[in-house]
Amino acid sequence: MLPQPVAWLRRVASRRPSSVFTADFTSTTQWVAGRSWAYPHGGPVNPGDNKLDHLTADPAYSRTGTFRATLRPDGNWDAGLLTTEGSDEGFEVRTGDVLEARVRLPEEMGAWPAIWTWRDGGQEIDVFEYHPDNPDLLELSNHVREAHRYLHDPAVRPGAWVDLKVEFGRWSVIWWVNGRRVYSDGRGVGRGWHAYLIVNLSVCAGRYHPAPRPGVTEMSYEVSQLRVQRA
Repeated sequence: MLPQPVAWLRRVASRRPSSVFTADFTSTTQWVAGRSWAYPHGGPVNPGDNKLDHLTADPAYSRTGTFRATLRPDGNWDAGLLTTEGSDEGFEVRTGDVLEARVRLPEEMGAWPAIWTWRDGGQEIDVFEYHPDNPDLLELSNHVREAHRYLHDPAVRPGAWVDLKVEFGRWSVIWWVNGRRVYSDGRGVGRGWHAYLIVNLSVCAGRYHPAPRPGVTEMSYEVSQLRVQRA
């Protein structure tokens, strides 16, 4: 039998977080491009959510880590989306996991970038959403147990790089922005929660946030890093 201090140290070490998912956006086993069951019939459009998106699997719109949208002749926008749902690996985030991401926010009016979770018509946690018409504001939301915060931060602005971290806690979902703890919702996701990841760039249709300005035909945002750790 191990001496008590040694056994305790080993138990603590075994609970240290380890990386269980590091995003490789080029990987067709990690990610499916251009469709999601968060959209009606899996896509490609979702006008009911006031979006002009027309999802595309074209790798130029998502596989480089730069998520793009370009104007189509019909007035919708070809837009990049990647999800782990339906992929060969089928990775899901679980209760207790910690997600970290580094993103460059878009500058174009009408851009609607997000990193979020989804499964079976719900289980949505928004790591972040952003709209350049509110240039210093990030939207942080728990739609599993309904809590949210509109975070104003001078480091948040069009074109800025932002470091995000979210702990999907059983009793509280906790967000950090640029290393600072900014919101603990006191609601959490429950013990058995799990959900797929979605990374995408949507385009606003104008009901809640301004649509793209006339003459704008392209927009983008970048995700340079995304990983998930698990204890």
